[in-house]
Amino acid sequence: MTDLAAGCDLPEFREMGIPAIRLLQGVLYADEEGTWDILLANEAELTDYFARIGLVVVIDRGEGLAYLKQISDDARMAGYERLPRLFRRTPLGYEATLLCVLLRDEYRRFEDEDLDNERCVVEVETLFDGWKSLFPAESDEIQLRKRLHGSLKKLEELKYVAKFESENEEWEVRKILKARLPLEELEHLRDRLVAAEQE
Repeated sequence: MTDLAAGCDLPEFREMGIPAIRLLQGVLYADEEGTWDILLANEAELTDYFARIGLVVVIDRGEGLAYLKQISDDARMAGYERLPRLFRRTPLGYEATLLCVLLRDEYRRFEDEDLDNERCVVEVETLFDGWKSLFPAESDEIQLRKRLHGSLKKLEELKYVAKFESENEEWEVRKILKARLPLEELEHLRDRLVAAEQE
């Protein structure tokens, strides 16, 4: 029996394995220069490799990010419908979705108005002002802050935000949020949230 786990009979090492693993872990950004360069140099082979297991490699050179997404159900034909899904569809939940809408608005504002900075960084206090406006005026602020931090942590796990080191508590809104939540989807989410409030 061949024991690959023990390091025997491994195929020859290829650098394309580095961005392949990073993509499986989540989002790959262009600021990871070495890995990003390997990704671009092996784009065709990586695209073919992941297509064989039902995944699409999305590379956005303009935004400087790459990620994997599942082939849509209507494209899963000729046997591909038999492949198990790698990415589970897990709903964000109401409050995390609310936060996504707020953060996507912040990112849009950053793109339209902030011409000096490369990163969209938001102070928690600024975010909290928008957050508490989405809840009844009599809501307990301490509880609202806890719920905001809980939602931030959830989005951090999805790589949508990253804690920004600074004196004030700040979070960077990552470009993947823009990719996953385009403006038309933002409007759709807003409509759904408004409808949910009215029920």
